Amino acid sequence: MAWNEPGNNGNDNDPWKNRGGRDQGPPDLDEVFRKFNNKFGGMFGGKPGKGGGIGGAGMVFVLLIAFVVWALSGIYTVKEAERGIVLQFGEFNRIAEPGLRWKMTFIERVIPIDIEAVRSLSASGFMLTEDENVVSVEFEVQYRVVDPTLYRFSVTDADHSLQQALDSALRYVVGHSRMDQVLTTGRELVRQRTWDELTKIIEPYNLGIIVTDVNFKDSRPPAEVKDAFDDAIAAQEDEERFIREAEAYAREIEPRARGQVTRMTQEAEAYRERITLEAQGEVERFEKLLPEYRAAKQVTRERLYIETMEQVLGNSSKVLVDVKGGNNMMYLPLDKIMQQSKSGTQVTLPSQNDINQLRQSLGQSRNSTVNSSDDRFSRDRFNNGGR
Repeated sequence: MAWNEPGNNGNDNDPWKNRGGRDQGPPDLDEVFRKFNNKFGGMFGGKPGKGGGIGGAGMVFVLLIAFVVWALSGIYTVKEAERGIVLQFGEFNRIAEPGLRWKMTFIERVIPIDIEAVRSLSASGFMLTEDENVVSVEFEVQYRVVDPTLYRFSVTDADHSLQQALDSALRYVVGHSRMDQVLTTGRELVRQRTWDELTKIIEPYNLGIIVTDVNFKDSRPPAEVKDAFDDAIAAQEDEERFIREAEAYAREIEPRARGQVTRMTQEAEAYRERITLEAQGEVERFEKLLPEYRAAKQVTRERLYIETMEQVLGNSSKVLVDVKGGNNMMYLPLDKIMQQSKSGTQVTLPSQNDINQLRQSLGQSRNSTVNSSDDRFSRDRFNNGGR
């Protein structure tokens, strides 16, 4: 039977009935809190059992613990590459150097600023050049923070201010440059001018930053006219290539021409000296020949004639011999004889006796007025080939 059924007084079956004279019902929450208060109230100087609060010593202990927690919460670290801007009630107070630092929690606030990292900003867009052409330009600037205070408080946002200054400087430089300079040959000049103009713009604002580099990333014409620009650039490259080839040809041909000039000059000088010496030799020869001619005119005339004929006929490959007492001349075709000897045909040449007889015949046909000394001289000249 259930403990709460009708007819049952519920004492026997009540699970919360008193046993041993004690109430076994659920604990009263008020009584639990009262016991807890009495226990800890006596520890901190209160009066236990009377419901008193925390005493003075307890309050000091609580405040001491709170102060320790507050003091420990103010410890912070500034990295080597950073500087900490300490604000006291929102106002700048000091710069925290790298290392372990402390601040007053709820009173001071620290803003870390990295002064060694190199930051970058970019600017791009379609811009109008001086010759009224539109080009697409992409620029990038690299900078670094040198003064954390100025970087944080000189303007509302130093990075945004630098971005606006870069865009303004870039548009100014591109607007004062021709399209060919921006696209091809003048890229380095545009980069340097943009750097200088950007430095002049940000200098009055004291942004606390320094520009370390400016990069000209890309410049191209609009897509609608890209093919025409490519053709123009190709033509410019061909022009430069032809100019370089012409300069190389000039550097190659100039030394050769100078060498030819030097050679021709030296040949002309040598020819002049040779002709001069030959003329001087002829003059001396005729001066020596004049006394002989005065002494024996007929002999000298004949000797000169023979020497001249030797020189004229010396280059001929045919020999004509006039034999005394005969009406015919002996003809020796030396050119034919030489050709036959080269082809392997045996040719019988005149013997030494025949040659001597020819020479004697030639000597006897001369004029008898020639003396023996002049005849010997002429014969010797004839035997030596006119030398």
